[in-house]
Amino acid sequence: MIEALASISAFDKAGAASRTEGTAALQRAVMPASSAAPTTDFADVMAQLVSGVRTSVRTGEATAIQGIKGNASAQQVVEAVLSAEQSLQTAIAVRDKVVAAYLELSRMPI
Repeated sequence: MIEALASISAFDKAGAASRTEGTAALQRAVMPASSAAPTTDFADVMAQLVSGVRTSVRTGEATAIQGIKGNASAQQVVEAVLSAEQSLQTAIAVRDKVVAAYLELSRMPI
């Protein structure tokens, strides 16, 4: 029991160190050191998201077709389809948040 607590304590210390490093990396990403860094606008981010989802769905469909033909294993088909499903669910969640934010902004008084 004591060994388990010691290992949990070590895990907590390691987790705290990684959280500190992660926080520093996040701050560097959010606030770049130089002001000359290129900025990415919202439309570019959304275009990249849509492109990634489209690629994932197409890969899932192609793998499913290969599985039907017998050229891909069942595991490959399941992995590709689940990846496509996860990408699509993420895109839907982002879309819902964007619509909710737009509606909230449209209700604000001028």
